[in-house]
Amino acid sequence: MGALFLALAAPQPGLAGSAPQVVVELYTSQGCNSCPPADRLLGELAQRDDVIALTFNVDYWDYLGWKDTLARPANTERQRQYAAAMRNRTVYTPQMVIGGRQHAVGSDVSAVSAAIEAEQRRSDGAPILHVKHQDGRILVSLDALDASVRKGVNATVWLVRYDKRRDVPIERGENAGNKLSYYNVVRDMRALGHWRGQAMQMDLSRAELAEGGRDGCAIIVQNGPVGPILAAARINF
Repeated sequence: MGALFLALAAPQPGLAGSAPQVVVELYTSQGCNSCPPADRLLGELAQRDDVIALTFNVDYWDYLGWKDTLARPANTERQRQYAAAMRNRTVYTPQMVIGGRQHAVGSDVSAVSAAIEAEQRRSDGAPILHVKHQDGRILVSLDALDASVRKGVNATVWLVRYDKRRDVPIERGENAGNKLSYYNVVRDMRALGHWRGQAMQMDLSRAELAEGGRDGCAIIVQNGPVGPILAAARINF
């Protein structure tokens, strides 16, 4: 499989590319009866080559009568961190976070589309994140930035592993009796390192990335723990 080259989604000189991929994160819950339209929209976005769409199931609606089978406390914490960073008073579902810097109601097609287009317009220049498949390994590299544009770059390099589709029959709660489909469902997310504009290389095992039945993953370079997403790459198995 050939190398994947992903561009940055930041407006700074030397930090952007001509083929940007925008990361869209959906915060959703199986216990939320307003979430299914957003889940379907996320599924449509997941088919686009210019978007890396991810589903983060949260657990704070579990008390309504159905415990979300895909929820992770870490997902809820990540959404709360976004709320603090964006100065939102509370978290909500369905919420889409676009590019780490904008958010919209996850079922609002117009608002989500406008946010994606705004992120794409931020990008120009050459990509700095590269992913290559070689002999069962995944080689990830980040180019060094010129000293003049390193200021303000203090990014986390995230590895996100996901399931491309999960179908869940809901037995209780607000969505009782429905079978809901979720796309690119995040199952774990961990930091691979920190990037401050220096040349950086990482060597990952493809077999380890697929452990537990995972069938997709992404590399996300994000300023701060949550903040503007500077680069992202999708890795397919």
